[in-house]
Amino acid sequence: MDVKQKVLRLIRRYHTDDPLRLADALGIHVIYGDLGGVRYGNYMRYKREKFIFLDTNTTPPGLLTYVAAHELGHAVCTPTANTTWLRSYTMSVNADIVERKANTFAVELLLNDYYLKEYADCGLEILGATKGVPLEMLALKRV
Repeated sequence: MDVKQKVLRLIRRYHTDDPLRLADALGIHVIYGDLGGVRYGNYMRYKREKFIFLDTNTTPPGLLTYVAAHELGHAVCTPTANTTWLRSYTMSVNADIVERKANTFAVELLLNDYYLKEYADCGLEILGATKGVPLEMLALKRV
């Protein structure tokens, strides 16, 4: 199943496109704190439990929802991939593929078809800014 279909299925099942509410519904632990300024968020799976870490100290407030959606994308689309290890210890193309999939998930979740239809009179750039989607990520949206 492709990323867009996963997103639409989650939205229909849980009646929300809020990444934090979805994480809660899926039993994913969300932990807020200081990640040392290295990254805005991180996903980890430990002993069959899933965790999303969000850095509330360095993440710009307007970007926090996008970061949460991105990390949720890791939990849903590539739950066993250790992205920190991939980036740190390999020069693997897989790290780029995993990151692209998480970014695509975040964009499709925050700018889902239901939301775009509801605000059809607004442009994608405006809706993206409203939801905290970085401008450079808008190209990932499949219409």
